[in-house]
Amino acid sequence: MKYIEILFVFCYVFTVSVSAQSKGITELQLANYRKACAATPSEKALDNAVAVNGLKVLATSANNAAYDTHFSNEVKSKGITNQLKSGRCWLFTGLNVLRAKVISKYQTGIFTFSQNYCFFYDQLEKSNLFLQSIIDNAGKPMDDRLVEWLFKNPISDGGQFTGISDLITKYGLVPSDVMPETFTSNNTADYAKVISLKLREDGLVLRRMAAAGTKDKDLTAKKKEMLETIYKILVRCFGMPPQKFTWTLRDEKGNPLSTKEYTPQSFYKEFVGQDLQHDYVMFMNDPTRPFYKTYQIDLDRHIYDGQNWTYVNLPMEDIKAMAIASIKDSTMMYLSCDVGKELNSEKGFEDAGNYNYGALLGTEFPMDKKERIMTFASGSSHAMTLMAVDLDANGKPVKWMVENSWGENYGYKGHIIMTDKWFDEYVFRLVVNKKYIPQRILEMARQKPTLLPAWDPMFMQEQ
Repeated sequence: MKYIEILFVFCYVFTVSVSAQSKGITELQLANYRKACAATPSEKALDNAVAVNGLKVLATSANNAAYDTHFSNEVKSKGITNQLKSGRCWLFTGLNVLRAKVISKYQTGIFTFSQNYCFFYDQLEKSNLFLQSIIDNAGKPMDDRLVEWLFKNPISDGGQFTGISDLITKYGLVPSDVMPETFTSNNTADYAKVISLKLREDGLVLRRMAAAGTKDKDLTAKKKEMLETIYKILVRCFGMPPQKFTWTLRDEKGNPLSTKEYTPQSFYKEFVGQDLQHDYVMFMNDPTRPFYKTYQIDLDRHIYDGQNWTYVNLPMEDIKAMAIASIKDSTMMYLSCDVGKELNSEKGFEDAGNYNYGALLGTEFPMDKKERIMTFASGSSHAMTLMAVDLDANGKPVKWMVENSWGENYGYKGHIIMTDKWFDEYVFRLVVNKKYIPQRILEMARQKPTLLPAWDPMFMQEQ
């Protein structure tokens, strides 16, 4: 190698080495950091307090300790449900919205629809959705973004409202005492691992068959055979769904009002009777995208031939106006939010000022809702039933209350109270009956939606 070439290589390596060192953490930086952390007596006391108590306790804002539980407008309900160790908040929330009308109309005592019945068919339909999507995309390589997403997400116990509307429309409803919960429906972790493994194995089999030139009709036949095995697993875990049943409607004192034989479809038509697929519209508050536009999430549905998740993106002011109109007319709503943010779980109280980590740690956390979404710091994680609002003398909301599905001992008697400021920052979705939606917004819902990919980070299913 010539001298000039050797010199060039040496200079290049030296430059890269110096550049890398300048971008890493140096001893001089560490010395400066240690110097900046020279503790005063008060700072040392804080260090000791955090070490013993943790951040959350010490960041709690004492001036947020008191809050009232009065609401100017509240939809009455009876009985708090409990999803236990399952991710079925979306299902409990949707069925709680529907049961409130039954309780009010028939003056029943505590009444619930069977979550287990709906969940059985949810899991069967999601299994078919996955397997058929594998067949539909069998010609794509394994590292294709969509194929990769499918195998990462073969099935879950999470969901959203369009799943509820599609499932109930197709399979109807039954009361909870006709198909009660099982251990597995209340504790889904082990089942989820097994069913996901089985579906992934089946997906690989279908891809290999397609790669070998298997005809579509034979792939479909194989898929049906696989679903028969899935069905047997579901029966073992959740029980056999009833096709017919006899049930007695009782008032709040337990007196019988009627006894009839039903099918799940006839029960749904008698006690709900709504066109869930067309009577409700989902709204999103997502400031990262233009408002007054309609969007749809690809493959975000529970049934292969069902509806993709479709919503209208709106400013929070429009969403609140519809929510208030609905509550004033004694109608609950499906709501989803980032429930864990600023949550005082003992009191069931959410406020944007519940915890001041910045003051405790000597820094700031200034991101707004848009920035939190963009950086994956916040997103919808849980669905609950919006049932109350407290309005001031000018008709402006001060706080809101939801019926939760974590049992009656959680929070405020099974409920969570949210300040209006928290509502602005951490509520993302609301499903509203069309009769509470202004005509101008209904027109927006009829737009051709912009299709978003299945892996869009804002659209995780509620757990």
